[in-house]
Amino acid sequence: MMKKPRIVLDSSLPYLRGLVEEVAEVTYLESRAFSPETIRGADALLIRSVVRCDEALLSGSSVRMIATATAGYDHIDTDYCAEHGIMWRNAPGCNAGGVVQYVLSSLSAWSLDRGIDLRGMTIGIIGVGHVGGELLERIGALGLRPLLYDPPRADREGAEGFSSLEEVLRESDILTLHVPLTREGKYPTVGMVDEPLLRACQRRPLLINACRGGVAPSAPLLRALDEGWIREVIIDCWEGEPQISADLARRAYIATPHVAGWTADGKWRGSRMALAAVCGALGLDEPQWLWDDSLLPRPIEPRIRLRDYPEAERVRRAQLRTCDPRETTALLRAHPEAFESLRRGYIYPREASAYTLLDPEAGDREALSLLGFRVV
Repeated sequence: MMKKPRIVLDSSLPYLRGLVEEVAEVTYLESRAFSPETIRGADALLIRSVVRCDEALLSGSSVRMIATATAGYDHIDTDYCAEHGIMWRNAPGCNAGGVVQYVLSSLSAWSLDRGIDLRGMTIGIIGVGHVGGELLERIGALGLRPLLYDPPRADREGAEGFSSLEEVLRESDILTLHVPLTREGKYPTVGMVDEPLLRACQRRPLLINACRGGVAPSAPLLRALDEGWIREVIIDCWEGEPQISADLARRAYIATPHVAGWTADGKWRGSRMALAAVCGALGLDEPQWLWDDSLLPRPIEPRIRLRDYPEAERVRRAQLRTCDPRETTALLRAHPEAFESLRRGYIYPREASAYTLLDPEAGDREALSLLGFRVV
């Protein structure tokens, strides 16, 4: 019998125990326990973003494949891997549904708390990749008009359908950021949300950062709030994590510890995509139940009776039943120094597809289906 390959797996990755053992010998390690000694003899690593895969970890190892169960991969030294014949894969789009859920829930809460009618407002989506693209597909459920800014895509695909940054800043009532963190190239995003950009906003928009903290540093945001260039901020990704600006946390309408993409569904997708990539790279058959989602936890109340809410609020109230960032905001505002522990203790919500809506009005059915709910 052929010897099974050895996989070293981050023990914090959910929904994989019992599956990996079907195809490999498995060692589970805590994220901080990965070292040259603990991965010795490994053929593959299954990780998340806490594990830095570079020369310090990989030199002299037998690792042939690295798979991260995250969309981002800046914790993998891809140049080193290329030079040493190490394959790697990320899980693009695995968290897109979670980030979109966070944005839609935050907007629903904001509009209800502030008495703002979102219908007809303009939202500028900066970055139209996996997350921005899925947000674009769903944002109509809240009656918002999108403007799209993504110059790399416009260069590749043509300018039709995309707006200039000047138009987005002039017209948007809401700005939401969904770009990768890049330092080089034609369109670097590090520090792109600076004072000149914020000063150019014409409609005092609500600004949302659910991509990377380095895209929107704290000092310009605080200045923009002081000067009235922007109305409010919703922040999930922070400059200098986990040492975040306590002042910005107190002043943000929503302040959460980098958990926007953390849904049970997204974690399940990321873990599965990473294991599938390892199986493909090592020539292994995928485990029989790899894509069975029956192990995902059920919501405490998976059926939502819409008639319990005022008619004009039902779509937004349903959205908030999937995820309400205000609960975590209260904790982070009170204890910004507890960023890491709040993140570790975060309970993954389910996405809208796990919920069934009862008694929807005919006029709400399309919007609720667009948000991903089961509608009966």
